[in-house]
Amino acid sequence: MITRNSSKQDVNNTFDLNEQTVMKSMTTIKSAIIFLLCLFLFSSSIYAQTDILDSLEHKLLLHPEEDTIRVELLNTLAHHYRRHDITIAEKKCHEAHQLATAINDKKGLAKNTLILSKIHLSKSEFTEAKKIALLSLEQYKKIGRNNAKGLIAAYNTLGMLANYQNDSDTAVLYFTKAMHIAEKSNQLRSKGDMLNNIGVTYYSKGELDDALIYFKKSIQVDEQLGDDKRKATCFNNIAIIYSIQGRYSEALELYNEILDQYKKGNKRSKIASTCQNIGIVYSEMEQHQKALEYFEKAYEIYNELEDKLNSAKVLNSIGNSLVELKNYDRGIKILDQALHLNQEVNNNEALIASHNTIGKVRIWLNQPLLALEHFEASFALSEAANDRRNMGLSHINLGDIHLILKNYDSSLHHALKGKEIVDDLEMLAEQVLVNEILSKVYEKQGDLKNAVTHFKQFKILNDSLFNKENIQKITQLEYEYKYKNQLEKAKNKELKLTETVKTTTSDLEKTQRNLLLGIIIFLLVTILLGMIIFYLRVRNVKSETQNIITEQRLLRSQMTPHFIFNALSVLQGITLNQEHKKAVSYLSKFSKLLRVTLENSREQMVSLNNELIAIENYISLQNIEVDAPYNYSIIVDSKIDKDQFYIPPMLIQPFIENAIEHGFVNHKGEKEIIIALNYTDKALTCTIKDNGIGIDAQKINSNQNKKSLSTAITTERLELLSRNTKHKGSICIEDLKKYDEQGTLVTLHIPYKIDIDQ
Repeated sequence: MITRNSSKQDVNNTFDLNEQTVMKSMTTIKSAIIFLLCLFLFSSSIYAQTDILDSLEHKLLLHPEEDTIRVELLNTLAHHYRRHDITIAEKKCHEAHQLATAINDKKGLAKNTLILSKIHLSKSEFTEAKKIALLSLEQYKKIGRNNAKGLIAAYNTLGMLANYQNDSDTAVLYFTKAMHIAEKSNQLRSKGDMLNNIGVTYYSKGELDDALIYFKKSIQVDEQLGDDKRKATCFNNIAIIYSIQGRYSEALELYNEILDQYKKGNKRSKIASTCQNIGIVYSEMEQHQKALEYFEKAYEIYNELEDKLNSAKVLNSIGNSLVELKNYDRGIKILDQALHLNQEVNNNEALIASHNTIGKVRIWLNQPLLALEHFEASFALSEAANDRRNMGLSHINLGDIHLILKNYDSSLHHALKGKEIVDDLEMLAEQVLVNEILSKVYEKQGDLKNAVTHFKQFKILNDSLFNKENIQKITQLEYEYKYKNQLEKAKNKELKLTETVKTTTSDLEKTQRNLLLGIIIFLLVTILLGMIIFYLRVRNVKSETQNIITEQRLLRSQMTPHFIFNALSVLQGITLNQEHKKAVSYLSKFSKLLRVTLENSREQMVSLNNELIAIENYISLQNIEVDAPYNYSIIVDSKIDKDQFYIPPMLIQPFIENAIEHGFVNHKGEKEIIIALNYTDKALTCTIKDNGIGIDAQKINSNQNKKSLSTAITTERLELLSRNTKHKGSICIEDLKKYDEQGTLVTLHIPYKIDIDQ
């Protein structure tokens, strides 16, 4: 996301100044305010952090095993703590690194390295952050296939670091690589992030047209995903461009909508950045007291978050506003504080802005020698960074101060150098300043011809920037003069023109009638075609729905006799063995299961509690006849109310049955099945994990066609239920050997409904 707290000089063109006597100084103060643009640039998905941290800590407590799952939990905790408590983040990161190294978890180790890089980035340790991010990228490359997310994250972090170090071209390169990987792996969310980041980078280079193109592409992706939070980020960026274009009311309207959304989510860093952006808009509107209020709100939050980088930038804004309000003493103190903080975090671009601003304030305070020191420091930093925009402004400032100090040769040298740059970059406000300086320098040197030439150029540019009304008046006078000269000629042609007008009017009326008739016919045809297409689609959907329902009923009618036959066969064996107590227990459990199954099969959705009762009865029934009972556990997320959640019946049991019948063939040792239900981001997920022979081995030993048919029918059933419940359903079956474990993991994304009356 663009946060308006860093700078690019070409945006100075948006200002409209009224007092000619302070034009030069005020323009640079405005430049410094606009200079505070887009360093903390990028969008990322931030959720309700407190809830996430509590949930992750709880999961970590429930999972003491030293495996890849624990590494993932520790890495995720370190990532989220990075925004709240760096010390805890580093501790979790170190613990994850030790465990990943011990169990040779390469993917976990690569992710851990990347999180460590981001921790250094949060501490403004850019060199170390980049070094570690490059190491993470190499680790991800060595892992190989199915690792798109890791590569995207590594390239994204490197792009962010490049932008922090003012290397926009390299940043675009990294973001583009990440975007291509996202496209190939069909990761829309990551693609949208990278499009936004590229747009922000182009913005920071001053290429607003390219920036808008990428922001709009990113919004299109967000609309595909239905992600309103991500759209807010792009709207924030567009609001900044509105502000640069002088469309202040539209910018403020967008900012206030975004601010309300961030306040509801208690996203403090984004609240601060939005307050800062609103403050800059008010500064551009010359409402400096209002701007100061928003800057101070932003600083309060950044200071509490111990964000030195953004604290320094917003302090610069506060100092600028105080100077505008003519509170010079407090303003210069705040600006000095910002300068020292920028030096501490080594923010080159913000340092340039601070030196330029303080230099202009020193001129107002009649301290030209102190002003010269700051302008020279600004020039040195700009030259070292090869920042042409800032070099142009620094040359102009040096030309101005040497003019005040009567060093006319030095003033001319810097002014000419500055003019060459700002003319090339089409920086209108700076072109006004440099032509005025050159006019005065040539006048002092006695070169009246050049003095007049540059004064005329100054007036033309100044009028185009500040006196649009005067230009309109001059244009009107010129038009009236030309009109009078042509009036006599017009009289001679009056008769011919009148005749021509009559003919043209008649033709135009005929053309309009034909056009209107054509439009009406086109609309009628379009409506008719639309109705036909709609009818065909509705009929097709009804047909598909009926087929799926019929297929489900067929499946149930096949499954129920099959299960009853097996159960009665087992009961017969127990009875023949004269195990009467066992037979009574088996019959009791079987009757309960049969009753629940029959009740559930009548409904399209049943309560999660009823479905879990059926599952427990089923597993208990299976355990009665086996020598080595199955160890099983059913873990339900504390956020799930089993009586309120309604899910499709007989959705989970077939996969448990598959694990029991096929998963433990030729398996030695304890048999374990873990069923876990989680509710995250409004998605209900069920995982069925066993420690059997694994799905790959099952495919070799079993009837693959039967399983494929069952999976296909279940998939179609989920697709239908997804449309009815508005919650996506899917199945994923994995062999755990890919995670260096034994067994099979089935992940079900279950369509559900919530009945709050329960």
